[in-house]
Amino acid sequence: MNVLNMSETVLLPYEKCLRYGPEALSDEELLAVIIRSGTKDLNCIQVAGEILKRSGSLGILGLKHLTYNDYKSIKGIGDVKAIMLQCVGELSARISKATVMKRIRFDTSKEVADYCMEDMRHSENEKFLILLLNNKCELIHERIISIGTVNYTCISARDIFRYALSYGAVNIIVVHNHPSGDPNPSQEDFVTTRRLLEASELIGIRMIDHIIIGDNRYTSFKENNILRR
Repeated sequence: MNVLNMSETVLLPYEKCLRYGPEALSDEELLAVIIRSGTKDLNCIQVAGEILKRSGSLGILGLKHLTYNDYKSIKGIGDVKAIMLQCVGELSARISKATVMKRIRFDTSKEVADYCMEDMRHSENEKFLILLLNNKCELIHERIISIGTVNYTCISARDIFRYALSYGAVNIIVVHNHPSGDPNPSQEDFVTTRRLLEASELIGIRMIDHIIIGDNRYTSFKENNILRR
């Protein structure tokens, strides 16, 4: 596993969702699935990109603040789509409020491994997941940043910390699986961890742990005192 820009066969958002699940979609791709179609000049992903541009530095958090007229001013967004997007923003806000009291908090590496184990240990492809946490180590967002082959996935430190900043994360935990079932770190895992740790120090978002999921086993860089600054 190396820190590289992710490259993969280009799939339409709908196809990518079918193959990998909605958690693998970017913010633009999720919006593209919702708006379904674009215009003669812009496809649905480009229209989704225009929506996110209107949100400015808030990213997807800004969708809640865009008005009906804001949406209507975007080429490819008519009355129905503008109302639908407003409802998506409101629904997301209500879900967030409903779950805030049930927020998951991670105090140990084992708790993180238990949380991720069933979703990741059966995967035939190597996946790289980021958990975004607040200052109380409560989970505020999670995202699969990359999906690779049986023993290889490409990740970008830039992508990881871009998402962390967009959600206002204070801490992050990175998790990936070894489809072989053996959670022992490879040399590439050590190199990747070092690079992510260096990036975290520069940006000011603390990297708490890097956990490797195997078959009902895990390795924690923190527990093994190999997450060093």
